[in-house]
Amino acid sequence: MLRKLCLLFLGVIGCVGVSKAQLVKEFKISEKKGYEVVHLMFSSYKSTTLVKRIRSMEPLYVHGHLQKTNILPVFSYEIKNNILESTLEHKNVESDNLGKSITSKIFSGNSSDFDHTWDLGLASNFVYNLDFNLGMGKTEIDLAQLPISNLKVHSASADILINYGSKDPNQVQMDTLLVTLNMGTIEIDDANYTNASKMIFEVNYGSLNLNFSDGMPSMCHVIAAVGAGSLNLNLPDESYPIKIRMKTTAMCRTTLPKYLKTIDKHTYITKGYKESDPRLLELILDVGVGSLTIE
Repeated sequence: MLRKLCLLFLGVIGCVGVSKAQLVKEFKISEKKGYEVVHLMFSSYKSTTLVKRIRSMEPLYVHGHLQKTNILPVFSYEIKNNILESTLEHKNVESDNLGKSITSKIFSGNSSDFDHTWDLGLASNFVYNLDFNLGMGKTEIDLAQLPISNLKVHSASADILINYGSKDPNQVQMDTLLVTLNMGTIEIDDANYTNASKMIFEVNYGSLNLNFSDGMPSMCHVIAAVGAGSLNLNLPDESYPIKIRMKTTAMCRTTLPKYLKTIDKHTYITKGYKESDPRLLELILDVGVGSLTIE
């Protein structure tokens, strides 16, 4: 009887060990010539994702830790029309439905609940066009020392941080920075370092924190919308040319700095505003229910 109990105990321990085992997946691209732009399309349904610069002569290195399941990511790439097209796709074939995943996120702050982790390394000697399609999880994108021509992030429910780990702004003109989120938090630090012509941020439920540590190097149009939640905007010194149009409802609490000058019911400008200024930062802010704070 004792022997059977021991065998049963060892069997249970073995099952637990297998269930917690992880698969390690690595992908990289060795080709360094024959293209001018690297277009990366990355999708993951439940993960903690980190994107940052690495010291490398190769355009992409990916390292993933995956829970042992019956699904594996699919990675492919090809050079076409002077563009390196690369795709990494990790679809959800689990029995968890979207409602269960969102409920798990609300009531758990442990990143391990997202099942998978991805580390994406990019090199500073290539220009990147990045498309991310994320489900649940946490994502940090460190753009320091990376030439980015476009960055688009779509997510169902996540906390998304885009920042500059070192004060090294984008060395190329970014056309569009786009982040859309159903539920969660978007935080953009040093947005002026992106050197973007257009920025679009949309949050259905959650918060958007947008920080400009300095003025933009060139003209930029920003649309920032929150359905229900909070929008917090940090502006540079009032000497920079800034124009703000606001769309709010009676259910939105608004806090504005005294230095903003009103030119009509919904439009504000800074002391340094000039319509013809090539560095003009123009923002459209839209909050339905919640709060809008400008500092």
